[in-house]
Amino acid sequence: MKQSDEEKAGWGQKWPAPAKLNLMLRITGRRADGYHLLQTVFQFIDLCDWLTFHLSAEGRVCLKQAIPGVPESTDLTIRAARLLKEESGCQEGVCIEVEKNLPMGGGLGGGSSDAATTLLVLNKLWKINYSQEKLMQLGLQLGADVPIFIYGFSAWAEGVGEKLAKISLPEQWVVVIKPNCHVDTGRVFSTKSLTRDSKTITMLEFIAGQQKNDCLDVVSNLYPSVNEALADLGVYSSVAKLTGTGACVFAQFDSEQLAQKAYFSLKEKWQVYLARSLNSSPLRDKLERF
Repeated sequence: MKQSDEEKAGWGQKWPAPAKLNLMLRITGRRADGYHLLQTVFQFIDLCDWLTFHLSAEGRVCLKQAIPGVPESTDLTIRAARLLKEESGCQEGVCIEVEKNLPMGGGLGGGSSDAATTLLVLNKLWKINYSQEKLMQLGLQLGADVPIFIYGFSAWAEGVGEKLAKISLPEQWVVVIKPNCHVDTGRVFSTKSLTRDSKTITMLEFIAGQQKNDCLDVVSNLYPSVNEALADLGVYSSVAKLTGTGACVFAQFDSEQLAQKAYFSLKEKWQVYLARSLNSSPLRDKLERF
């Protein structure tokens, strides 16, 4: 089928917004403004939302269809588009179509990834040509996880998650369970028993096996279904983990066969996903080919 000029320019194409996993999360302190200092490791998986950008007349920014329960004005894709438009002075418009596959409130970064895809793709389509660094600065205004999706590589992260260094990790099969609960991140970080003084470690210490998540005990206590999901996943893996503050839990497998065994057994009880981990974001890969 022959592409239209708009499709060749990127309009009307589907663009990926991948999920991420936190392979480790250490809370090492707290800033004066209340934000927690941390060390974490991000890796992408090939589970994605898909965004399509359509030309919109008269500079209007809108959603083709709002996500149920999310007012358009608070939707991160709309906020990202409006922020880029305001910052750049661009007069163009866009109608954003979102195919939502990533669970909300699961710690996979779905909203942040959607925002990052919006910034990166509209930067091209609107011919703004901001640098990656500039887009990451804008993304941080929308959420602490947005910069990693703009960065586009597996990363060692510090600060509030915005100081990133590229890291190469094994690309494995992953099984992810989404318990039927929505973890309130603010509640987790305000819990008195949360560890806030973990010793900082090096990248080599992480690779050697120091991969704890300081939020795990608090989240497991506050949300029994998370604890139950960890136990069920632990039948198939000796290392079941919480990603970020959850609610999603995951395990990595060396073979597709082992991952599929866990997936097909667990899907009878849980909302479960089978995926591959990736060191390079599929969005970055598509942008480089574009």
